[in-house]
Amino acid sequence: MASASVSSLSSSSSSIVSCSKSKPLPCNNNTKLTQSPSFHFLHPKSSSRRQFLKGSTLLLPLLHSPSPSLAKEVEVGSYLPKSTSHPNFVLFQASSKDTPALRAGNVQPYQFVLPPTWKQLRIANILSGNYCQPKCAEPWIEVKFEDEKQGKVQVVASPLIRLTNKPNATLEDIGSPEKIIGSLGPFVTGNTLDLDEELLETSIEKIGDQTYYRYVLETPFALTGSHNIAKATAKGNTVILFVASASDKQWPTSKETLKAIVDSFNV
Repeated sequence: MASASVSSLSSSSSSIVSCSKSKPLPCNNNTKLTQSPSFHFLHPKSSSRRQFLKGSTLLLPLLHSPSPSLAKEVEVGSYLPKSTSHPNFVLFQASSKDTPALRAGNVQPYQFVLPPTWKQLRIANILSGNYCQPKCAEPWIEVKFEDEKQGKVQVVASPLIRLTNKPNATLEDIGSPEKIIGSLGPFVTGNTLDLDEELLETSIEKIGDQTYYRYVLETPFALTGSHNIAKATAKGNTVILFVASASDKQWPTSKETLKAIVDSFNV
């Protein structure tokens, strides 16, 4: 237990570059205390080792309070407000504090609902667009949420210039639903997208004066999942693609939930 606690202090000086959770080191009787770059512990005498370990564990919260970026993912229901339109969901409203692109003004605020048991995942710096704002040339991932039993959702943003030279273009200006998903699909699947085989349905939806293209995809080789429901729109100088994905195992019981999440998405 002490080794895992001290390890967390040592790792706090490293930047997070992976979406996966950090794993504490296993504890056993042969594990030795290590030195943190910020704090030094004296090796205790064997007679007082148990008291020393107990005391150092209690002091850790006082010595180091982790930043939000290092905190363990928690269920969104513990901090997001309940949705007024979807009683069994909570509402995520993205603001400038959430992503580099929102802070840079490259993406307009967006929102969607989630089941309260879902958790937000960390985005690796190179995938978040943080390194290239405000003039990114390639798409990036805004946010990502997941539930191990139901699936995952992510917001993919693409600079408008990648699809058209017309400033502030609408989806209609850019082209057909097939053109949009053909350009952005590989960023959804993590590899390739075969429109002839994997694009099952397309439709067009209007919410106010905003146009959305909707997609149903079956992608057996995708890294995100075999089943995907997506929704795309354009606003300002960015195209936003919202994708809900599930594996073959998750899909039968979660497809209605994923459809409700995608239905709720708007910019």
